[in-house]
Amino acid sequence: MSTDNAVQHDYAPSLNVDVAIIGAGPSGSIAASLLHAQGKRVVVLEKQHFPRFSIGESLLPCCMTVIEQANMLAAVEQAGFQFKNGAAFKYRDKYTQFDFTDKFTSGPGTTFQVERANFDKLLADEAQKQGVDIRYGHSVESIELQAEPKLVLINEQGQQQIVNAQFVLDASGFGRVLPRLLDLEKPSSLPSRSAVFNHIRDNITDKNFDRNKILISVHPDNQDIWYWLIPFSDGRCSVGVVGKAEQLEGLTTDDCDLNQVLTTMINQEPGLKQLLANAELINQSALLKGYSANVSTLATDKFALLGNAGEFLDPVFSSGVTIAMQSASMATKALIKQLDGHQVDWDQEYAAPLMKGVDTFRTYVEAWYDCRFQDAIFFDDPDPKVKQMICSILAGYAWDDNNPFVSESKRRLDMVVELCRS
Repeated sequence: MSTDNAVQHDYAPSLNVDVAIIGAGPSGSIAASLLHAQGKRVVVLEKQHFPRFSIGESLLPCCMTVIEQANMLAAVEQAGFQFKNGAAFKYRDKYTQFDFTDKFTSGPGTTFQVERANFDKLLADEAQKQGVDIRYGHSVESIELQAEPKLVLINEQGQQQIVNAQFVLDASGFGRVLPRLLDLEKPSSLPSRSAVFNHIRDNITDKNFDRNKILISVHPDNQDIWYWLIPFSDGRCSVGVVGKAEQLEGLTTDDCDLNQVLTTMINQEPGLKQLLANAELINQSALLKGYSANVSTLATDKFALLGNAGEFLDPVFSSGVTIAMQSASMATKALIKQLDGHQVDWDQEYAAPLMKGVDTFRTYVEAWYDCRFQDAIFFDDPDPKVKQMICSILAGYAWDDNNPFVSESKRRLDMVVELCRS
């Protein structure tokens, strides 16, 4: 596999392209691939060098369709990532699972659980193989939106470069470059929560543990706190705990030991404590706090925000990468139309359709934390057809208007919760 240093670029004070993409993560690499395939001049500007750590390791089946659109499916399937066919949920003595192949919406029912450092590099390398120009070690310092966008870059040698583009896609994820530079930041409607996480050599000996599913466990004494356990194909897992900062024991002290915070919280959930009795932490645990974010504007005729650069909800249903990839697919369709000389209504052709799926996920995230959705998930006798419809959303198909739990997400969920509680 090529390294990001394999491609050398001659320094020039300015560069003219059709589209400048900020960030080479999944949404940036896929958007670049889709645009390049249509003959558009694209440059991807990435501050870091790959591979680099990123969170969000459990993909949803809906992602596979977009990966295939970018002609990257074969590479992903051959990379040796952990197969994933569903999600499992545990609360006290209750355990349930969703098989993503048994869903309402057509489309792929399986996907992978991936170490994002390797996965993101794979996608970026595939884009480069297709001919996409990716420039690592380049930071966007400022942007002007006049007749056409103009970006000022600084490379690692301290050299300044101007990129003149007809359009800018911000795929910078949690870096949120354009929201910062253009003052687009807006408070999230979701409460501030924190996540403490690590990679472990899991040494799991329980033969009943299903490595083909992400495991979501709920704290036995506080349903506002939950854990993820995402198996990888090499005997390791990603493990994390999510809650408000004051709920995670030891986290609020200035000099807290994050490894201790994570270990303490895991030991409070009996099932995880037993499952991970022989686990070994691989790295220093990390903290992501106040992660939910929003913006005042998703797109104009000069820029569009993709994935986490626009809005990030919560990691509970692994929707982040799915929203990122869907936004890349939707934005490039509108952008190709605009670059070909046609008028585009960015609100109606990008922002509104994208937010339909985001708002569907939001319904379930909010219902998870107020426990309504947890009541539905752990209900002893679910209706098989209803479970298939909800399973489609958990598999990432949150844009399927044929699914009543998408088209009327809140009302339908409320009906199910009422039945489960009656």
